Amino acid sequence: MTSYIPHGPLGMGSAPLGNLITEVPEADAEACIAAGWAAGIRHYDTAPHYGAGLAEHRLGRFLRTRPRDEYTLSTKIGRILHADDRVPELNENFLHALPFRRSIDYSAAGTIRSLQDSQQRMGLTRFDIVYIHDCSEDWHGPAWRDRFAEAMTGAARELSAMRARGEIRGWGMGLNMVEPALACLDVATPDIFLIAGRYTLIDHTALAKLFPACAANGAKVVLGGPYNSGLLAGGTTFNYEPAQADTMARAQAVRTVCDRHGVDIKAAALQFCAAHPVVAAVIPGPRTAVEATQNAMLIQSDIPGQFWRDLRHAGLLPDEAPTPEP
Repeated sequence: MTSYIPHGPLGMGSAPLGNLITEVPEADAEACIAAGWAAGIRHYDTAPHYGAGLAEHRLGRFLRTRPRDEYTLSTKIGRILHADDRVPELNENFLHALPFRRSIDYSAAGTIRSLQDSQQRMGLTRFDIVYIHDCSEDWHGPAWRDRFAEAMTGAARELSAMRARGEIRGWGMGLNMVEPALACLDVATPDIFLIAGRYTLIDHTALAKLFPACAANGAKVVLGGPYNSGLLAGGTTFNYEPAQADTMARAQAVRTVCDRHGVDIKAAALQFCAAHPVVAAVIPGPRTAVEATQNAMLIQSDIPGQFWRDLRHAGLLPDEAPTPEP
C-alpha cells in the first residue's frame, strides 16, 4: 500500500455543482470552478452520483483545458447510470439532474464500467484516486454488510490491481460513516478515505477510532462537509437535515468563542479539519466563484492560538484533537 497525498490542503468537492438540493446555473458552475483554480485549488473530487453525471460533465469541461499533472482528480464507483427520461425533477436530492437513473454495482466489472463511463463524461483518461461510494448503512440499511462484502471481493480487488499497474495512484472509500472505513482497513489495503461531516468543529466521530487506525495503516483522509452542510457556515442544516436543538446550541457556543476573538467560524472549521496529521485535504463544496475564493482565503487566515485554547477549555474540542496552534 502506498500513502498517496493529493494536492492540498484545500480542495473542491463538486456535489453542489451537480445541483444538490438547489440548482446552480451553468455559468455560475463554470465561474466557481475557474475561481477555485485561480485561487490555487488543485484537488477536485466528483462522482457519477452528483447530478447523475452533471458534476462530472461540468468539472471535466474545465479540467480538460488544464495540464493533467497539475491537479489531483478523484471520482467514485458504486453507481452505474442508465438513460431514463422519466426521472423526477428532484432526482435523489439533485435538482434538474441529467436524465439518468442509478443502479448499485460494487463488482469488479461494475467498477471498470463506471470508470470508463466517468472518463467519457469528463473527457479525461486518468483518475488519481477512486473511492468506493456510499457502501454504508445510511444508504443500504442492514444490507450494507452484504454490499460491503461485494465491494471488497469486487471493487477493492480491481482497484488494487489498477493501482499495481499504475492506472490509479490510490483508492479507498467515500462515506458519511466511519464503520465501513474501519472494516476496509481490516480486510484490504486502501490508501485514502473521503469522510464527509464526521470530523468537524462540532462532530468528532472519526477522531477516536478511524484516525488512529488510518495512522497505523499508513492511510490518509480527505474530509468533505467541513461546514456540516451549512450549520458552520451560517445555515441551519446539519448533514442536510434541520439541526436539532442540542446541535444548534453547540454550534452557537463555538460561534460565541469565534465572535470573542474576531474569528470567522468558516475559517476555524476549515483549519481545524486540516490540522490533524492524517488529513491530506479538506474539500468544501462551493456553489459560486465568491465561495470558492473565500474558502481559499479562509484556510490561510490568521487565527490566534488563544482561540483554540478557549474552545478546548469550554469543552467544545476533545483534548486529543490537534489544533493549528503554533
